[in-house]
Amino acid sequence: MRKKSFKAESKRLLDLMINSIYTNRDIFLREIISNASDAVDKLHYISLTDESVRERSADLGIFISVDKENHTLTVSDNGIGMDEKELEENLGTIAKSGSLAFKSQLDNTEDADIIGQFGVGFYSAFMVADKVTVITRKYNSDTSLKWTSEGCDGYTVEECQKDTFGTDIIMSIKPDSDEEKYSQFLERYTIEGLIKQYSDYIRYPIKMEVETTKNTAPEGEEPKYEKVREIKTLNSMVPIWARPKSEASDEDCAEYYKSKFMDFSDPLLTIRQNADGLVSYKAMLFVPSKVPYGYFTKDFEKGLQLYSSGVLIMDKCEQLLPDHFRFVKGVVDTADLSLNISRELLQNDRQLKVIAGGIEKKIKSELKKTMDNEPEKYAEFWKNFGIQIKYGVVSDYGIYKDAVIDLLVFRSSLNNGLTSLKDYVLRMPENQQYIYYLSGESAEKISQLPQAELCRDKGYEILYLTDDVDEFVISGIGKFQEKEFKSVDAEDSGLVSEDEKKALEETRETNKELCEFVKAAIGDEIASCVISEKLKSKPVFISVLGPVTLEMEKYFSLMPDDGNPKPKAEKVLELNPDHAVFKALKSAFETDKEKAQKIAKVLHCNARLIAGLPIENPVEFSDIIAEILAD
Repeated sequence: MRKKSFKAESKRLLDLMINSIYTNRDIFLREIISNASDAVDKLHYISLTDESVRERSADLGIFISVDKENHTLTVSDNGIGMDEKELEENLGTIAKSGSLAFKSQLDNTEDADIIGQFGVGFYSAFMVADKVTVITRKYNSDTSLKWTSEGCDGYTVEECQKDTFGTDIIMSIKPDSDEEKYSQFLERYTIEGLIKQYSDYIRYPIKMEVETTKNTAPEGEEPKYEKVREIKTLNSMVPIWARPKSEASDEDCAEYYKSKFMDFSDPLLTIRQNADGLVSYKAMLFVPSKVPYGYFTKDFEKGLQLYSSGVLIMDKCEQLLPDHFRFVKGVVDTADLSLNISRELLQNDRQLKVIAGGIEKKIKSELKKTMDNEPEKYAEFWKNFGIQIKYGVVSDYGIYKDAVIDLLVFRSSLNNGLTSLKDYVLRMPENQQYIYYLSGESAEKISQLPQAELCRDKGYEILYLTDDVDEFVISGIGKFQEKEFKSVDAEDSGLVSEDEKKALEETRETNKELCEFVKAAIGDEIASCVISEKLKSKPVFISVLGPVTLEMEKYFSLMPDDGNPKPKAEKVLELNPDHAVFKALKSAFETDKEKAQKIAKVLHCNARLIAGLPIENPVEFSDIIAEILAD
């Protein structure tokens, strides 16, 4: 037996690693199994060119055994094993990785997906074990070795008896304490759960002898149930995203989605991607058919499950999804990541950015395809997640605008259905200069707004903006295919001809004194009163000056009070000079100023009601109506 000590820096690193590098103790089993998988991979690679090895490597795999009496958990593999030099280098020197050295010899061969690059994962066993024993024999050697360590004090190496090549990692699990229940790692269901969570897609079978209850009676006789022990394979090995489409139907994918992501409903869309290039990866993505629980709360976490060669690295890697696609769920598997020593975070995000860019393009293309070919399905998607796409236009100063603009749809005056901006522009008459829109609580209410009448009569389609964020979206877009957006109730809406404008100016000049009177009667609630160019059959409506619209004012009014004044729309009361109510106002203005004042206030309150704004003094409004009706 040879007693050896870790180097001083290795002692410090071991202590740091056990107490700091790994964020939870469960990770140890992932690391030990990953190392075993690497060892099997190495032998598999050699077997491709060595027939003698190939004959003995038909049943490559990993075996887990539990000895509750001796409080040990053992992970065994029939991989390449280690000789004394390799044992010394790989286990005697912390952060000396045999996997990395082996990988560097492969000359970029793609057949070996070895992810153990740092040589510290093995030592995660000391988080749950107070003693670790390694028994190993290299595939072409007659010598077996036993390495034993109880942590920072060092290790011993001695020859021993092992009949087959490969490696056994025997972990003496720590006794339970008040803070930690280490004995859970000797329980079958804990082990199965950890393997399902972290190592389900290791390419080799992970087996374990388990106790089950079976009917041992011959067929036709009364059942006789007995406890028996059998070998059970704990991992799936080939993940569904790595299978060809012929072996993973949409129904299979839907079942995987529901079980993996805890949803009772099939996904609305299943997106598969197999990318090869500077960074290669496979992805299986899902768009839920319903809004996930808690989606619109601050506690909702976006992200995709990230695997490296079938080993779970992160449960929710948020860097893989932009916020405008945060509703997407799924998995990404790649062998091209730069991992840090704990295999939990990323050391270099260059590869991740490449993957994220490819995933974003794929999601967009699949959603666009659905929009073009399956409008009813897209309408269902839009009802659930359209608001998220819209936020993609306005968030982060609009840097994602071009990525989502083709996915935008709006309710429209054309049969009240959904339309994309592209289709709207294609339908525009030659003489239509702008993309017109109106904002309101619902499409039904917007369609009844007085100012919409003239635009519709000219044959111009109107986009109905019904979400709080919509006007910010329109402002963020600015132009689409060189067409400006224009609110129907804007002063320069382009809905009247030059001749009509001249006639309007004459009418405004004639009624200038009356409009000033109305403004004075209403006070600071409006910026001005004007004769309207847009009204046809209705008497009045409220338009705005400046960038803050009525819908923006409503939105800001709902924001928490921070002590600062909230933005207000600069309101303009527009009157229809051809309406009977205007004629009554004008007559009263000439003969009875008090009555004219009352009519002006009624018109203003009516306009606020039409716009969905509250009336500041409803009692006064009611009294005035009663007085007018009593005359």
